[in-house]
This record gives sequence, structure tokens and C-alpha cells, in this order.
Amino acid sequence: MMSSDDGDLEIQMELEEKTRLINQVLELQHTLEDLSARVDTVKEENLKLKSENQVLGQYIENLMSASSVFQTTDTKSKRK
Repeated sequence: MMSSDDGDLEIQMELEEKTRLINQVLELQHTLEDLSARVDTVKEENLKLKSENQVLGQYIENLMSASSVFQTTDTKSKRK
């Protein structure tokens, strides 16, 4: 037969385990929130960089089209 002290100890251990699990769940929730915020930040940064790349690509195209060095030449006339 279990004494009342043994029962109290078992209840205390269960409460400690539940408390530990609750704290673990809360910690995981905070970690998930932090990771979600980080993902949002990275997505925003990615969009900015894509936009900058498009602007730079257009700028380079414009420079190349304005420069005679990059103009297409008739390669057939150079072949013999």
C-alpha cells in the first residue's frame, strides 16, 4: 500500500514534469516566432536585392547598347 508521502511525492514529480514540458513548449514557440520573423526579414531583403539586380541589369544593358564596343557586327563579312 502506498503511503500518503509516496502519493504526494508522485504528484509533485508529475507537476514538475508538466511544468518542464510546458516550459519546453513555450521555448519552442518563441523559437518558432523568432525563425518566422527571420524568414520574413530574409524575404524582404531578397525582394530588395532582386529589384536592385533588375535595375543594375537594365543599366548595364543601356551602357552596352550605347557603346560601340558591344555593338553586334556582321561576322560573315569578316570570314573568308
